[in-house]
Amino acid sequence: QVQLVESGGGLVQPGGSLRLSCVASGSIFRIVAMGWYRQAPGKQRELVAQRTAGGSPEYADSVKGRFIISRDNAMNPVYLQMNSLKPERTGDYYCTGKIYSSMSTWDGFWGQGTQVTVSS
Repeated sequence: QVQLVESGGGLVQPGGSLRLSCVASGSIFRIVAMGWYRQAPGKQRELVAQRTAGGSPEYADSVKGRFIISRDNAMNPVYLQMNSLKPERTGDYYCTGKIYSSMSTWDGFWGQGTQVTVSS
């Protein structure tokens, strides 16, 4: 089994920055993609940023130019640098990964989330 654990959430003032981290552990053969989703209170989960191994990052239009998803060469851990935060970015942030646990078996995994509150 694979586990994803996020960290780095918290309270930040509008205009501030936070860096979220996600570490994958367990039966990992190969990581194909990692990403971040946000779920605001009462809303559906939505994509914030993601990238695939060897590919370019993808961002939601609302965060382009302000957020950066990064990874080391092994895509683990993966970080989300969030700059110029706005109150509407408040929510629970979830790490997700498409991970092979063997040469032929892959699955999608989710972390338990980390809360981000942007407020003065």
